Amino acid sequence: MLSKSILKLLSLLLFISVYQSFAQQKVFNGNPDTAFEKARELAFNKQRKQAQDSLLFILTKYPDYLDIRSFLASTYSWDGAYKKARKEFSYVLNKDAKRKTDWIAAINNELWGEVPFNALELVNKALDHYPKDVDILLLKAKAEENSNNPEEALQTVKAVLRDSPENQKAKEYKQSLINGLSFNTIGFNSSIDLYSKNERDPMQYHTIKYGRQTKYGSITAKVNFNRRFQTNGVQYELDMYPKISKGLYAYVSAGVSNTSLFPSVRYGAELYKSLPKSFEISLGFRGLKYTETTTIYTSSVGWYTGNSYWSFRTYITPGDGGSSKSGTLNYRKYRSDAENYFSISAGIGFSPEIDPFPLNENEEAIFDLKSQKFNVGYYFTSNNKQHAWGTKFSLSHEEKSFSLGDYYLFYSLGVSYNVKFK
Repeated sequence: MLSKSILKLLSLLLFISVYQSFAQQKVFNGNPDTAFEKARELAFNKQRKQAQDSLLFILTKYPDYLDIRSFLASTYSWDGAYKKARKEFSYVLNKDAKRKTDWIAAINNELWGEVPFNALELVNKALDHYPKDVDILLLKAKAEENSNNPEEALQTVKAVLRDSPENQKAKEYKQSLINGLSFNTIGFNSSIDLYSKNERDPMQYHTIKYGRQTKYGSITAKVNFNRRFQTNGVQYELDMYPKISKGLYAYVSAGVSNTSLFPSVRYGAELYKSLPKSFEISLGFRGLKYTETTTIYTSSVGWYTGNSYWSFRTYITPGDGGSSKSGTLNYRKYRSDAENYFSISAGIGFSPEIDPFPLNENEEAIFDLKSQKFNVGYYFTSNNKQHAWGTKFSLSHEEKSFSLGDYYLFYSLGVSYNVKFK
């Protein structure tokens, strides 16, 4: 029994001795080029940590193998370890300032790390070695834009185009900056409801609007014109989306009218909050005053996934006979940006955002009618993003306010247009 214990103890001591001997061997011995190639394969095959360990091990013997150190810095930057990347890029560029690709990678590292002022500092150093270099100047414009100086960014891009008028990347960036500086928008949208069997005259809905982007959020003034029941009516409305903090903003709206086709007063407010995993939720209310004021509670949940967006919104209207409820599921498939997309939605119940409530013989709005609807839309812009158009089609099945259980079937056609300008 004693001999077995002694053997175990000796084996443990031998293992510790071998481990310590191996651990003390911290200097790379081998072919650095071959090891570098294997490390690159690891990095590009989703084994980034193993690749970084290998690169660091090679650098113990060859600390000035700049290609290896540069690649190590890039892997750190890809992983979001921007401080580690900054340290390695700084070492490389201090050793050899004539490495344009490393200047570009180092500047991008600062931009990705949301430190645009550091990026600008690196740009100025890079331009000492590569004056008037197009790639570096465009990064300078990006850093200026990210530093909340889009006007300076535009001037930088214009300087690039004076020397390189055919540079397509600069042309596209210039137009993007112009669009970003186009804080004003004028537009209109029009739609018409056409009833099956001509049970009702066509109903028309038109809106003219002016919007402006500010540093506090967007604000839009609207004039809404309706023609329904052989009557014309106008509503004046103001919508705002104030920014509160990162990931939190609000919707505030108010409208007035002196016609029965609209509520005499309309108001609303809602809070939107971004969540992890690209989710967004909101909670708010709407107030509509006809002969009496009705408060409607609303909430939504949205989810961005790739180029797609899903959302569900519900409205709940408390009443004496119980609560009226509605819900709409919407899907958008984006193309080049947020203004170019295809949408499809389906819903049940009335939604005060999109449905004009029917009035009974006492000119009271009716909130609890049954309704089903289906919508498709397509929205697109001009190549320079200055002009935006939209088309939509919807089919609705709506309960008659004067004959419960009977339904209208009607379809709607709509178009919209917006133009941006400074």
